[in-house]
Amino acid sequence: MTITEHTELIHRFADDFTVLQEAVLARMNGICAPEIAAALEHDSLAGPVTVALAHADVLARGAVRRAELSVQTPVQLRRLRAHARKVRRARPQAEALHKEQRARRLTDRSRPLDALELRVARMASPAAFVEALRQELRDRGLPDGTPQAPESDLARWAWDRKTAHDGLPAPVRELRDCDDDAFVQALLRDAREEENPYLQHDVVVERWNRHARAALAWGRYAIGRAERDVLACSLSERGARLDALDDAYQDTAVLAARSREAMLRVTDLHDRMWTCVNAGPSAELIAQCRAAALARFAAAEPEVWHSVCELTVRHQKHCSEQADGCPRCHRALVAVLTDSHSADTGEDGDGEQPTATVPADEDRYAVLADLPDTAVVAVADAAVGDESALCGYGWAAEDGTTGYGDSLASSSGEAEIIGICAAALSLLEHHEDAPVVLLCDSTEAVDAVDTALRSADPAAAQRTLLFPESRQLLDRLLRHRHRVQVRWLKGHIGHDLNETADAFARLALRRATGRIPPSVSRKEEARILRSLGSGATPLSAAA
Repeated sequence: MTITEHTELIHRFADDFTVLQEAVLARMNGICAPEIAAALEHDSLAGPVTVALAHADVLARGAVRRAELSVQTPVQLRRLRAHARKVRRARPQAEALHKEQRARRLTDRSRPLDALELRVARMASPAAFVEALRQELRDRGLPDGTPQAPESDLARWAWDRKTAHDGLPAPVRELRDCDDDAFVQALLRDAREEENPYLQHDVVVERWNRHARAALAWGRYAIGRAERDVLACSLSERGARLDALDDAYQDTAVLAARSREAMLRVTDLHDRMWTCVNAGPSAELIAQCRAAALARFAAAEPEVWHSVCELTVRHQKHCSEQADGCPRCHRALVAVLTDSHSADTGEDGDGEQPTATVPADEDRYAVLADLPDTAVVAVADAAVGDESALCGYGWAAEDGTTGYGDSLASSSGEAEIIGICAAALSLLEHHEDAPVVLLCDSTEAVDAVDTALRSADPAAAQRTLLFPESRQLLDRLLRHRHRVQVRWLKGHIGHDLNETADAFARLALRRATGRIPPSVSRKEEARILRSLGSGATPLSAAA
C-alpha cells in the first residue's frame, strides 16, 4: 500500500463515521484487511476510534436488551451478548490508548521555564503574587479580577484576547446565552434531530462538554421509560414498543458518541490555548506581565523576597540541574522557606493550628444516641443499572417494616435520594407524630437531602436531582421537614437493616427490568424478610 493510499484511507475514516465504525468493529473481530488495521493505528484516529466504540457499545447493549425482551433463540441471544462483551472490552482499551497518546504529546511539548525565583515566590506566597499579577494586568487595561489563578487564567485571557474580535454567529450567541436547561435541550436536539455544527465553536465547546453527561442521562431516561412500556404488556403485544425501545437506544448511542466527541474537542481547544500562551506575541506579553508582577511582589513583600533570593542563590551554587534552570527544585525550596518561617514565628504542628477531631471507632457508629425513644429509624439503599435510568430502592426500619420500589434516576446519588424520600414518606404516613430518621450510606445523598431539609428549599439538591420523579418526591418530603432527619451510616459493615435495604434495592431493580419472574420475586422477598427476622442487630450498636 502506498503512502498516498494510506493517507487517503486515514482521511476517509476521519470524514465518514459509519465507515470508521465498521472498520473498528471489523478489527475488533479480527476480520479487517491489514491496510485498514494499519490506518486505524494512526495517531489522528485514536480519539475518533473512542467515539465510534462509545456509539457501538450502546447499540450492542440495546440489541441484547431487545433480544431479552422479545422471542429470540438462545443461540441468537448468546451471539449478541458475546458481541456486546467484545465492544465493552474494546472501549476502555481504546480510551486508555488515546490517554497514553495524549500523555506522550504533553511530555514532548515544553514552554520556557520561568525563573526559579518567580516559581518559588509564587508558591511560597500565592495570594500576594496573584494580587501583584492582578494589579499589573489591571494597569494594562485588562479586565478587573483577572486572573484568579495565574496559569489557567492567563491561558484563558490570552486566548480570549486573541479571539475577542471574531464576530460570533447568532446561533453561537444563542447557545452561549441560554440557561442550562435550554442548553441541554439543544444537545438532545443535536442527537435526535439534526447535528448542530455550532457546538464545536470555541465559545461554547466547554459548555457542551460540561452538559453532555446530563444530556446522556436523559437518553438513559428515555430507555428506562420505553423499557417500562415493553414490560407492561405481553410478549405477543410488544412489537411497536420494542421499536420505541430501539429508537431510544439509537438516540442514546448518538448522545454517548457526542459526549465523547465533546471531550475530545475541549482537549483540542486546551492544546490550542496552550500554544497561544507559550508561543508568539501572547507568550511575550505574558512573560512581561509575570516579570512585572514579580517586581511588584518584591516591593510589597521585601522580607519574603529577600529570603527567596538568598535561598535560590545559595541553592544554585551546588545544584546539579542549574544549567537546566532547576526545573524541579522550586517545591523543595518552598518547603525549606515555609519551615524557616514557621520556626521564626514559633508555630508548629502542635501549636495554635486547629485540627479535626477524628472520632474513636466505638463512637463512630453510635449515630442515634441523641434521638428520643419515640423516633422511627430506618435504613435506605438503592441500586442502579448500566443500560437505562431504571433504579431500584429498598428500606428497612427498626420496627420491622420494610419496603421497596423502582423509579428513574440519572446517578446513584439520585437513586439514593429517591430511596430516602420514599422510605421517609411511607414511615411518616404510618407514624403520625413520631420523628423519622433515615440512614443512608451515600454521603452525596445525605448531604443533599439534609441541606434541602434545613433550608426548606428543594433547589439545594438540584445538582443531584435531574429527573422529575426525584424532584417530586423531595418536594413532598419537605412538607414534613420538621419531623425528618437524614444521617450517614457506613455501608456494608454487616448491619442487618443496611443489608436488608441493599437486598431489597437489588430485588427492586431486577423486578423493574424484568429479569426476575413475579413468582421468584415473591420467594426472594420472603427470603430477605426471614433473614431480617433472624436476630437483627440494634442500629445504635453497629460497628
